[in-house]
Amino acid sequence: MHRFFVEPGQVSENEIAITDPGDVKHMTRVLRAEPGDRVEVSDRADWEYVAEVTRVEPDSVFLRILDKQGFAREPDLQITLFQGIPRAAKMDSVVQKSVELGVREIVPVFCARTVVTDSGNMGKKAERWRKISAEAVKQCRRGIVPSVADAMDFPEVPQALAGFDVAIFPYENERERSLKDCLRNLAEKPKSLAVVIGPEGGFSDAEARDMRQAGAVSVSLGKTILRTETAGPAALAMILYELEL
Repeated sequence: MHRFFVEPGQVSENEIAITDPGDVKHMTRVLRAEPGDRVEVSDRADWEYVAEVTRVEPDSVFLRILDKQGFAREPDLQITLFQGIPRAAKMDSVVQKSVELGVREIVPVFCARTVVTDSGNMGKKAERWRKISAEAVKQCRRGIVPSVADAMDFPEVPQALAGFDVAIFPYENERERSLKDCLRNLAEKPKSLAVVIGPEGGFSDAEARDMRQAGAVSVSLGKTILRTETAGPAALAMILYELEL
């Protein structure tokens, strides 16, 4: 079944109203929805539904709720990925794969060695990444649409890490502590975790120092050096395997 997202206010006791112009167009012109057709709907907050089309209007599609359940595919662990912005379309892939794996939020970061510069179009790029996130959750049928924040400069990152139970950063110069060791030595399972990934050029010594001073733990992801667009999804997969599965 196709999945759609609405706001909680669009859900009443027995009915859901889909009013987003893009969703209405997709349902009426692409899917050619008719009364009796069934779809999945998420309210982005707590609940997901199986619902049946009851009537189709020019600017709305109304559904009757058949089943209501809490999110079944959302990880308990809320992971935020701070991603050093890579070149070209690599960030598109990072967003898509990270969303499929279960990330809660993605924060693009300008680091000291970031090759990309903000030429005034970063806002448009962020909007594109949000659309990629929204499309990815429809494919993997998650309950929420992970947010993509506006890009931040690295000096803001250490302060942002204070709000997480655990913060880690894969670091090519880390020789003693693996990600597996770090996760297996946690006193208890965290509720929130931050992963900070460097850009193509890696973290500078000063950036690594600042993150350690903020309480973040440097880890190794293995014997090889991963590309920045690989490191984030790889770290997410390892974390979710260790702490969720």
